[in-house]
Amino acid sequence: MLKVSVITVCYNSAETIESTIRSVIAQTYSNIEYIIVDGKSTDDTLAIIEKYKVNVSKLISEKDNGIYDALNKGIAIATGEVIAIIHADDFYNTQTVISDVVKVMEGSESDCVYGDLQYVDRLNTSIVKRNWISEEYKKENFLKGWMPPHPAFFAKRKCYEDYGVFNTSFKSAADYELMLRFLYKYNCSVAYMPKVLVKMRVGGKSNVTLANRIKANREDKRAWIINDLKPSALTFIRKPLSKIGQFLKK
Repeated sequence: MLKVSVITVCYNSAETIESTIRSVIAQTYSNIEYIIVDGKSTDDTLAIIEKYKVNVSKLISEKDNGIYDALNKGIAIATGEVIAIIHADDFYNTQTVISDVVKVMEGSESDCVYGDLQYVDRLNTSIVKRNWISEEYKKENFLKGWMPPHPAFFAKRKCYEDYGVFNTSFKSAADYELMLRFLYKYNCSVAYMPKVLVKMRVGGKSNVTLANRIKANREDKRAWIINDLKPSALTFIRKPLSKIGQFLKK
């Protein structure tokens, strides 16, 4: 069985992290290494994690330089063949997500697997706000502004070892840059699962305000530049516009 390292990054996440942890430890897949990287929380986050310490393989609690720095810390100590990332605002949709992903990864002999994601109300997670239906992978779709939802993206550890971890010079688009690098630049093999793998509470950092969206768009452009890739003339116009359809697929 492939060993899967699941990484959760958190900071003052007492409001939501328990549901994240519970969704991980409820997984039916038996070969999971659960890593939590905490940014030295000052609320009850660590007390909640303590309740589940028997289920947490490794815990880091120290100051970091942002979410991507924290993720890199988790990747550095991960020993699984597969890396999964589930943030403290997110939770797995079913108890079989990890086993389903491993089955597809092994069956297709792919380096990466991705699925769909739902944005849900922060207080009432049964209320769906947006549906991110990824669709089958086509390399040229990156030129149309496409990307898979990062929390529903699983990659073998060798991808990180061969092609690098998160670029911490990015504030909000390091996940986009990493997937662009893995899939588009280096052609890591990938398989799509047409099902909701992760639910995310609304309020993502790059989408909170128009100003943040503009900053994120600039970072999207830089992701192509630093990888010596050439986007199409409409890539960065179509990327935010592609999200409109997610509100219509409820």
